[in-house]
Amino acid sequence: MSGPEIPEDVVFGDLDRAARAPLRTLSKENANQVGRHLVMVGRLLDVDPELAYEHAQAAVRSGGRVDVVREAAGLAAYRTGRYAEALRELRTVRRLNGSSEHLAIMADCERGLDRPERAIALAQTPEAETLPADARVELAIVVSGARLDLGEPEAAVAALGTAEVRAATGALAVRVAVARATALEAAGRVSEAEGELARFTPEQLAEATGEGAQDEDDEVVVFDLADDDEMPVDEDARESAGPRTDDEDGSDDVAGDEDAVAAAQPEAPADDVAVDGEPERDSSAQESSGETQQ
Repeated sequence: MSGPEIPEDVVFGDLDRAARAPLRTLSKENANQVGRHLVMVGRLLDVDPELAYEHAQAAVRSGGRVDVVREAAGLAAYRTGRYAEALRELRTVRRLNGSSEHLAIMADCERGLDRPERAIALAQTPEAETLPADARVELAIVVSGARLDLGEPEAAVAALGTAEVRAATGALAVRVAVARATALEAAGRVSEAEGELARFTPEQLAEATGEGAQDEDDEVVVFDLADDDEMPVDEDARESAGPRTDDEDGSDDVAGDEDAVAAAQPEAPADDVAVDGEPERDSSAQESSGETQQ
């Protein structure tokens, strides 16, 4: 498999336990190499997103039918500002495993593509209601930013004023405060904005805005619904999976998204993503901080 070099000490067993089972559809040798690339994506996503992206693309070229591979590609694309590509990959993940856990990132990609109306529409889909509380709070942060993009500061404040959002704890609470302060300041409520931030230390605020130093013990986990400790052993599964479809390429929207997004804005043409070749990069890619945009 072509791609960036992988240190010799990186082994398949370093991959998060839940991410190993989906790779059983690949041959043992291929799964081993794809898994090692995924380990590198996790290690590099915060410290060198561009190199993490290269590792993700190497994994896609040999394991593009596997949800955790496409998920890694989507997250790496997002962190490097390739918003259109990230959106396609994360739509594909949702088709493959039925999970909407990355809906907030998908909405933030719409913001990155200067389509705040679509970000708001995604937050109004039925899938948004099924998310766990923390994910709904993340989505509210994105909606607040989208309202600011539209020049609606009071609506941005209101998006972060629900009881659920205000009940956030830990690092997420700091991020809510930063987002609320941004919205309050835009609304001309400077003293309230200062009060939001006064509850936290400079170190907490720096970490929430992506300016804090990365903890060496931090681990990026690739999520999947399956759980299996065994190395993949099916040598023929990949060949017997059959040809890819347009849906697997992520070139079409999920039906649930389309109904909501269509109410806000006509659908723009989608691009295809190739599994066996390098995906096209978004020519309008913007640099991303790795957190939802404020």
